[in-house]
Amino acid sequence: MTFRPIAALLLAATVASPVFAAPQVYQFDKAHTNIIFFISHLGFSNMEGEFKKFDGTLNFDPDNLAGSSVQVSIQVDGVETDVPKLNEHLQKAEFFNAAQFPSMDFASTAVTVVGDNQLTVTGNLTLLGVSKPVTMDVLLNKAGPHPFSKAPAAGFSATTTIKRSDFGMTAMAGMLGEEVSIRIETEAQVAK
Repeated sequence: MTFRPIAALLLAATVASPVFAAPQVYQFDKAHTNIIFFISHLGFSNMEGEFKKFDGTLNFDPDNLAGSSVQVSIQVDGVETDVPKLNEHLQKAEFFNAAQFPSMDFASTAVTVVGDNQLTVTGNLTLLGVSKPVTMDVLLNKAGPHPFSKAPAAGFSATTTIKRSDFGMTAMAGMLGEEVSIRIETEAQVAK
C-alpha cells in the first residue's frame, strides 16, 4: 500500500522535470567561421587581424543551452593581417612566440543563459603558456536543420575583450593598445 504513493510521486517528478538529451558534437564550418581581433595602433586606428587556422568542437543541445560546451585550439602561425611582414613579426617571441607556443586554446567551463538566445560563455584561455578566465557574450543566431546538408546546425556571434599583458604580451606598450577586442562569427554542424 505504501508503494502506490511513492510510485505516484516518482511518476509526477519524472513528468514535471525536463528531460534533456545529451548534447551532440558539432564541427565548426571553417568556411563560415571568422576569429577576428582588433587592437589600437598608435591611437589612430583599430588594426584588424584574423586567425585562419583553428580546430575544435562544440557540444551543443538547443533544448538545454546551459549544458553546452566548446573547445577551440587556434594555431598562431595562422594569423593574417593582410601585411605579410607583420604576420611574420607577430609570430616572433615578443608577440605570439609561435616557436615555443604554437597554439592558443580556449575551453569553456560554464554556459549561462542571460536572455532570449543570449548567453555568457566562461572559460579558460591559454596564451603564451598563461591561462586566464575569459567571459564571452554570445548570441545564438539560429539553430535547426541546415538547408543544404539537413544536418543539425547552429550559428553564433561572440565578443570579448582581453588585456594582452595578462598573458605576458607587453611588447610596444603605449604604441599598441593594452586591450584586444575579439569577435567570432561561426557556424557549426553535426558531422554526418
